[in-house]
Amino acid sequence: MNTEKPTWLLLIASLPTSGATARMRLWRSIKALGCVPLRDGAYLLVDRNEHAMALGELADQTNSEGGQAWVVDVLPRSTADHDAFRALFDRSAEYAEIVSALNQARKALVSQTPVEISKTLKRLRKECESIQRIDFFPNQASLNADAAWADFEEAANAQLSPGEPHPQERAIARLDRENYQGRTWATRRNLWVDRVASAWLIQRFIDGRPKFLWLDSPAQCPSDALGFDFDNAAFTHVDDKVTFEVLLASFNLEGKPGLERLAALVHSLDAGGPMSPEAAGFEAILSGARSRLNNDDALLEEIGAVLDSLYAHFNKERTS
Repeated sequence: MNTEKPTWLLLIASLPTSGATARMRLWRSIKALGCVPLRDGAYLLVDRNEHAMALGELADQTNSEGGQAWVVDVLPRSTADHDAFRALFDRSAEYAEIVSALNQARKALVSQTPVEISKTLKRLRKECESIQRIDFFPNQASLNADAAWADFEEAANAQLSPGEPHPQERAIARLDRENYQGRTWATRRNLWVDRVASAWLIQRFIDGRPKFLWLDSPAQCPSDALGFDFDNAAFTHVDDKVTFEVLLASFNLEGKPGLERLAALVHSLDAGGPMSPEAAGFEAILSGARSRLNNDDALLEEIGAVLDSLYAHFNKERTS
């Protein structure tokens, strides 16, 4: 265990009484950084390179606006003072609030529309991340919040996409696309992230003449159809890979940069993980399209165009 004591920075700042806008800007900045106010105009923060730079910029800005500001190093004189400083950064209360919000939101899921669920997911994910970003000393409260978020995300995804598959533990066979032309592909209806992206991948890069079946239940899958993204389907979650990633691996498509970026986007929205800047926008577009269109063929056509654009964008970024 790392027992090294943290070091500390202190921003001391004062602004003219007439500078309401500047004071508000300063307050928002120090709150976003995770500073703890010791008194009006004195803000404590854990000493990290990025924190020193950010506080230095705030001091410069304050001085340029007619105020006075300094960033100083703080060295507590005793272990007790170190512990007292550290206790000021305990985020247990914030975590308790987010856990309560997650529990309340989970109870409300059954009465919400997909658009409402997606908005709630986005809002609460942002709130969780904002606390984690300024939690410099994680403890049991952060672990409890992580567990509550995982439970809520799973419940929300179950509402958005009922019947999510359980990951299989097996090797992924390498397949020849030539043997998969003109086939019937089947998955659960009311397409969500992994299924719509997988269907797009199939028609765009795997099968030049696919036929799709949208199933009310996986049990309805015909024996001659290639099922995807449900339990015991031909293509489904394997280990830590979602169906889109399994299809990439199965048909040797992993080396395409644009598809790798799309795979990361799909994985984060379907299974969790770091979110790309484009992920939230894609989720919002899909949620809106699904609430507006009552036909999965139309949904695949519309979202397929979005995925075409994202694929082109990612490839353009790669070559620019």
